Amino acid sequence: MAESLSKADVTGLLRRSRGDGNVDERLFGAVGGELRRIAAAYMRRERAGHTLQPTALVNEAYLRLVDGDVAWEGRAHFFGIAARVMRQILVDHARKHQAAKRGAGRRADKSLSKVADPGGGNDVDVLALHIALEALEKLDPRQARIVELRYFGGLTEEEVARIEQVSPVTVRREVAAAKFWLGRHMKGER
Repeated sequence: MAESLSKADVTGLLRRSRGDGNVDERLFGAVGGELRRIAAAYMRRERAGHTLQPTALVNEAYLRLVDGDVAWEGRAHFFGIAARVMRQILVDHARKHQAAKRGAGRRADKSLSKVADPGGGNDVDVLALHIALEALEKLDPRQARIVELRYFGGLTEEEVARIEQVSPVTVRREVAAAKFWLGRHMKGER
C-alpha cells in the first residue's frame, strides 16, 4: 500500500534508510509508485517480448539504490539516480540478450524522436541510446544529465532546473539541443 508522504518526509526517509527495515519499508511505500511509473515508461520503449518485467526492474533498482552509499539531496535526486540505475539495468540486460542472439541480423530502430515521448510506446535501441548518451556526456555532461533526468527520470523541467541550478528555459533549450545531437549521433552522423 502506497504511503502518502510529503517531499520533506521522503527526503528524511532517504537519509535514514541505510538498512533499517522499518524505514526501508516506509520509503518503498512512498516511492514505489513513482519507481513503477518510471519502469513502465522504460519498458514501453523496449522491444516486444522483453524478458525483464517492470516489477523486476523496480525491485532490482530499489535494492541497488538503498544498498548504495549515496548522500541523498532529496526526492528529485533520488528519482534522477533511480532512472540512471534502471537504464543501466536495461543496458546490461540488452547486452546479455544481444550476446545470446549475436548474428541474428535484426536491425533495431534507432530513432531518437521516439525518446522524446517517454510514454509513446515505441521501441528504441537501448544500447545505441546508451552509447549516444555516453558520448554526449563526454562532450557536455550537464546536457546529458538534463536529458536523463527529464526523459528517463520523468522529472519536470522545474525539478531538473532545481537540481541543475539553472532556469526551466535553460532545461528546455538543453533538451532540444541534446535531442538534435543524439539523433544525429544515433544515425551515424557527426
